[in-house]
Amino acid sequence: MRRFAKVAVAAVAVLLVALPGAFAGQTDGSGSVVIVFKDGHRQTVSLNDVARIELSGPVPAGMVIFPGPSRAHFLGKWEVGEGNGETFTITLRDDGTATRSLRDTHGRWQYVNGEAQIRWDDGSNDCIRKVGAWYKKYWYDTDEAFSGTPRNVTNARNLSQNPKGVD
Repeated sequence: MRRFAKVAVAAVAVLLVALPGAFAGQTDGSGSVVIVFKDGHRQTVSLNDVARIELSGPVPAGMVIFPGPSRAHFLGKWEVGEGNGETFTITLRDDGTATRSLRDTHGRWQYVNGEAQIRWDDGSNDCIRKVGAWYKKYWYDTDEAFSGTPRNVTNARNLSQNPKGVD
């Protein structure tokens, strides 16, 4: 496990050194790094918690680093599922406002830990997260935490930036 930790630290260091522009657009300091270990488990580290990264050796050959989505990636119109086979749209604006075509509802959204968290005026909550190569919309009931159990999970695709849904 110690060897995995060294590899993980090396991966984070390479990410921060080699890809400084990946987080340049974030003004709220909420970026994070996801470390995927060889056995498949993942660990997310908030960049707010990192003071510095020290490397004890070279980065292993073949290590692949993927930056997560930025706040700007979530801007625009998203097609998401209702959970019953039907779809509706969510529009996320740069000023933090959100609209939803389902019952013409308004709300506010924030970029938190690599995801778009939306709190609607009707009390419900949606969250758009990247899961592997795809995006999913998680619906939470009134006053439910975004880390809780969602009421449903459906596909999501950004119609503004990726109209054909191809990553």
